[in-house]
Amino acid sequence: MDEFEFFFQKPWSDGLPVIPPTEERMAAMLSGTRLETSEIIGLVPPLMGETSVEAIAAHAVMAGCEPSYLPLVIAGLGALLAPKLNLNGVQGTMHSAAPLIIVNGPYAKKIGLHGGTGCFGPGFRANATIGRAIRLILMNLGGGVPVSASMSTFGSPARYTFCIAENEAESPWEPLSVTRGFQQDDDVVTAVMTEAPQGYIDDYSKEPESFFVGLADKISTLGSLNIWLKTQVVVALGPDHARMCAAAGLSKEDVHRRIMELARRPLGELRKSGYWREEMMAKWPFDVDLQDDSLLVPAIKDEDDLILLVAGGTPGPVTAVMPGWVDGSGAVSVEYQP
Repeated sequence: MDEFEFFFQKPWSDGLPVIPPTEERMAAMLSGTRLETSEIIGLVPPLMGETSVEAIAAHAVMAGCEPSYLPLVIAGLGALLAPKLNLNGVQGTMHSAAPLIIVNGPYAKKIGLHGGTGCFGPGFRANATIGRAIRLILMNLGGGVPVSASMSTFGSPARYTFCIAENEAESPWEPLSVTRGFQQDDDVVTAVMTEAPQGYIDDYSKEPESFFVGLADKISTLGSLNIWLKTQVVVALGPDHARMCAAAGLSKEDVHRRIMELARRPLGELRKSGYWREEMMAKWPFDVDLQDDSLLVPAIKDEDDLILLVAGGTPGPVTAVMPGWVDGSGAVSVEYQP
């Protein structure tokens, strides 16, 4: 049995071949960080396996990372372990949500983390392997293995790898990291639990308002948890759509506000759905007259629940919407030092 088949026989793979972490490969990978190999980054639920720098490096080798990617793998995992994100819950959920890693700052550009054309798809080593290393850690150290702890009904392609940079070069506005309180040149990782990207194509709108109408409908669908729970949604505006908004004189805050205003559904429509539960509506952070079918229910219950960035490439009048998971999870942003 060769080394690759050996790993397939062990419960250490995501179903794809992994690179054996030999001593030589481990030494090369560990050269990518100044941290001590024995330093513990945290415990990964639900098994609460210890994530030492050495263990993280081993999974980075297995995933195919370059040594320069290791600081981002460590930072991404650190963000995931913040209690606010509720990693334990998503590890065992029946939902298809996965932790999305969004990266801002100069180091992402330096190592080739991609935020342009095809950023959520194949073809970019940094995106694919950083996200994959984190997933292997969630499986091997955390026990988030399908049928064992992970009860996700369908799983998701996003559960292989889910890591992008923001397309800061083609954005007309401040990056996500600055919106979330960091400085322009800070290296920042943001983690948020979402579904896989859903494309919203609009190559007809010449002005933002008609574009917003379709986008709001995409966000507020009755099939998404966003309309029902106080959960988060990520909107990655394609550069064409972002430029259209900016050319009309809209700031990022203007776009954020308009999406929130339009992404609503009449209470009467919600009442017709099998998901309707009056006790659920009682948890909304605003007063609701449950007898008023004309009441417009916002899909985004709080301004912090809309995470807005620019990603994808040009040309392409496409925006990606990533509905959120549950109301017990909130996005986490952390600064890291490469």
